[in-house]
Amino acid sequence: MNRSHRRRRSSSSTKTFRSNTSVSLLEDICEDNFDGPKYEMKTSKVMGRYIVSKKEIKPGEVIISEEPLVVGPCTSCKVQCLGCYRDLENKDHMHRCTNCGWPLCCKKCPGLKKTHGHTEIECTILQECKSASFFDFNNLEELRIHFQAIVPLRCLILKTTDPSSYAILMDMESHNDIRRSIPDLWSLNQSRVVDRIIKDWKLTEFSEDEIHTICGILEVNAFEIGQQGVNIRGIYPTSFLLSHDCVPNTNHTDEEGTYRLTVRASTEIPKGHPITLSYAYTLQNTQRRREHLLENKFFECRCKRCSDPSELGTYCGSLLCPKCDNGLVLCDNPLDFDSRWSCTNSRKHCPGYSISAASMTLLLNRISQEVDQIDANDIKAMEQFLQKYRNVLHPTHYLCLSVKVSLSQVYGRISGYIIQDLNEKPLLRKRDICKEILSVFDVIEPGYTRIRGVTLYELHAPLMILLSRQMESQHMSKSDIRATLKEVVKYLTEAKIILSNEPEHSPEGIMGKAARDALVQIKDWEKIVGKIR
Repeated sequence: MNRSHRRRRSSSSTKTFRSNTSVSLLEDICEDNFDGPKYEMKTSKVMGRYIVSKKEIKPGEVIISEEPLVVGPCTSCKVQCLGCYRDLENKDHMHRCTNCGWPLCCKKCPGLKKTHGHTEIECTILQECKSASFFDFNNLEELRIHFQAIVPLRCLILKTTDPSSYAILMDMESHNDIRRSIPDLWSLNQSRVVDRIIKDWKLTEFSEDEIHTICGILEVNAFEIGQQGVNIRGIYPTSFLLSHDCVPNTNHTDEEGTYRLTVRASTEIPKGHPITLSYAYTLQNTQRRREHLLENKFFECRCKRCSDPSELGTYCGSLLCPKCDNGLVLCDNPLDFDSRWSCTNSRKHCPGYSISAASMTLLLNRISQEVDQIDANDIKAMEQFLQKYRNVLHPTHYLCLSVKVSLSQVYGRISGYIIQDLNEKPLLRKRDICKEILSVFDVIEPGYTRIRGVTLYELHAPLMILLSRQMESQHMSKSDIRATLKEVVKYLTEAKIILSNEPEHSPEGIMGKAARDALVQIKDWEKIVGKIR
C-alpha cells in the first residue's frame, strides 16, 4: 500500500560475510569520483569486508556514486522490454527483436545496443542459441520465467567483454555453501537459470558451479533499482560493501537511463563508524525483517533494533493485551524465532497473557492479507481497517504504519478528497497521521530519507489550508499566524533539501520542486502577515 517509500534496499543490497581477495582492486575503486577518500574498507570475522567513514560525514553528503557492472530483469519480473525494461504485459502488441526474437517495446527502443540495455553481443548470443524458440507468447506466466536467466547471462558475458569488471563481480560473496543446503532455492536456480543456459541454450562454455555462483552473487549483492515504472536489479562495484543495519545511516537513488547509483548519508556519520543501509524493509517488524534477511541474505540480524523487544520504543511489532487495559504484548526474546510473546504488565495488573510464535505468525499473516486487499485509493477501507484493529494492534504497529503512510499521501490527492475541498476533520486527520509516522521515522529511518521528505511535504499542505481558512475567519492572532508559517517553512525547507536529491522526473523529485515553489509563495504570505495590525 505504501506509495512513495521505495525501499529498494529491502530486497536488494548485500551480504555480511566477505572473502578477502582482490582487496587492492576494491580500494582503488574507493578512491574514485571523490574530492578525497570518505571511507575505507575494514574486515572482521563476523562482518567480513565492510566500509567505515574515513572522516566525519554530514547528512546529505555523497559517499558513493557509481555506474553498475550489470543491470537487468529481477527474478520475479513481468514480461518487459529487454532494452529499456518497460512493462509489456499490458500492451496490445509486443514487438520482437528482429534478430534474437526477445520482447522489445519498439524497433527504436532507446536501450538497443546500449551498455546497460540489449547489447549487440547479447543479441547475437540469444539469436545463435535460438533462445526464443522456447517461448510461448500466449502464456505470460511461462514467458516471465525466461527473463530470470538474462542477468546471469550478462554477468557471464563480462568474462570476455570486460574481464576487470568480471573479476570484481566474482570477488563478491555468493554464500554457495549455505544456498546449496536450501534445496528449494538451489533447485529453482538449477532449473530456471543453470539448465536454461547450459541445456536449452547450449552455452556449454560455462560451468554449473560458475552459474550457481553468479546466481548467489546476485541474490546477496544486487540492488533493486528503476524509475518511471521500471523495476530491475543492478550490481555495483563498490556499494555492495555497505553493511546492514535495521536503522541505516544512508539512503540511495538511481538515475533514469544510466542507472548510476548514488549513496548519501542520511544522518551524521562519525569518523570510523560503519556506513550502513538496510537490506530489509524498515517499516516491518523485527520478525519479518529477520525472516527476510535469513531467507534472502543468509544471516540473522542482531542489531540494536532487532535485539530490543520494543524496537527502540517504536512498538512496530507490538499487540495490545486483550486481558488488561494498558498492557503491551512484546516478544520475550526477539532474537529467537520461536520465542513466545507476553504482556509486559506486572501480574497484579494483568492475569497473564501470552501467545506462541506460531500463533503470532498466523495472526499477522491473516491481518496482512486484509491490508493487501485494500485498494490504495480507498480511504474509507483504510480507516475502517485501523478502526477494526484499534484494540489489537499498537497504533504504530507496522501494519498500521503501512496503512497510515498510504493515508498520509492519498488524503488531499484523490477524487472526493482533494486538499482544497477537505473540511477541518480530514485536514486534521492528515496532519496528525503525518506527525505520528514522522515520530517513528525519526527512530527507525532517521535523517535525510526519502520517506521523511515526502511526509514533510504532505504535512505542510493541511497546515496551510487550515491557516488560510483561520485567517479568513480572523480567528488567529498575528503571533499565531507567524508561528504556523514558521512551522510550515521548517517542514518545506527540509523536504526541499531531501527531495532535491531525487531523480528530477520521479514523483519525489517533482514533489521536491513543488516544495521549492511553495517556499517562494510563503514569502508573499509573510508580507501579508506583516501588514496585519
